[in-house]
Amino acid sequence: MASLALVDPTEAPAPKGAFDRFWLKLIRDPRDLPFGRVQVLNFTVMLALTIWLYVDFNVFNALLFLAWYIRQLGPYTLMLHNVSHRPYFKKEYGWLDWPFISVLGMFFGHAPNTYFAHHVAMHHPENNLDDDLSTTMHLQRDSAKDFFFHYLASFMFRGNHDLGVYLSQRNRDKIRTRLRWGTAMWWAVAIGLAFVNWKATLLVFVATLVITRVAMMSGNWAQHAFVDASRPGNCYVNSLTCINSVYNRRCFNDGYHISHHWKPTRHWTEHPQELIDNLGEYAEADSIVFRKLDYFLVWVNLMLKRYDTLAEHYVPLDDRERSKEEIIALLKERTKRIPAPGEVAAGAAA
Repeated sequence: MASLALVDPTEAPAPKGAFDRFWLKLIRDPRDLPFGRVQVLNFTVMLALTIWLYVDFNVFNALLFLAWYIRQLGPYTLMLHNVSHRPYFKKEYGWLDWPFISVLGMFFGHAPNTYFAHHVAMHHPENNLDDDLSTTMHLQRDSAKDFFFHYLASFMFRGNHDLGVYLSQRNRDKIRTRLRWGTAMWWAVAIGLAFVNWKATLLVFVATLVITRVAMMSGNWAQHAFVDASRPGNCYVNSLTCINSVYNRRCFNDGYHISHHWKPTRHWTEHPQELIDNLGEYAEADSIVFRKLDYFLVWVNLMLKRYDTLAEHYVPLDDRERSKEEIIALLKERTKRIPAPGEVAAGAAA
């Protein structure tokens, strides 16, 4: 059995100073203290940069806003990801979700309540299978055409509508109502502020929404790019794991997507140990693990069909000696399009 040397974080930084001591009184799990730093820092900076843009929109201010947004999009979104799965503030301070998650999220391209509705209420229960609105199974996962013209286009133009229908069909009326209210709030804010400064509104609310959704869908595409057609519901072979990356250090171990799908409420500090503890199961299933890559880089290499680069970062989980060509063959096999049930039935009938 192979052994793994992991350098990804397994504990949160120790509290420092008055702010940390104060924030610890508000939150349920002290290991989530870094989220508070992300929230308060970005709420302060993004609000200031946005006000500045509305007062004086120019190229310099726009570039400054974009630079901060791009740098902080990962940490903010993965903070949002974690607090969507695990309540963050103590019950008596739950109202703080509104400014630090719902309002702040709009500066990062997240309409209120939409992330939770799509990711927690739909994606995880369906686990990339047929009823998952963001399933990758029935598309060729190294095809730029399939990604841009089928996957991304469908999500951008029909995503909210299809999600609302999905929630209605499953009688999740409360979540559907929150989704509608969040979407309506985004439209109201964007339209209202467009009368104040349409250029600033186009950047702060519209451009960030588009960029964020492209980023999220390319990430989800990579997370579920390598699917074993014989076991598509098995999280060991319908997701991947990325270890020892800068991304994991900045974004709360988000690279451990297999561990996350097995247990969505698992704390982000526990993912590396879960991989170590269950390495035998990963190896037996022939899971895909990469080192020193993040999902964006996996996606880029798939779009460019750079299987040679992906193979260089592939992590063997057992003592089998695979050549580079064998690794490439495995990766290519896992990215093949899986026919939808209707196609299979039609083929059988023919």
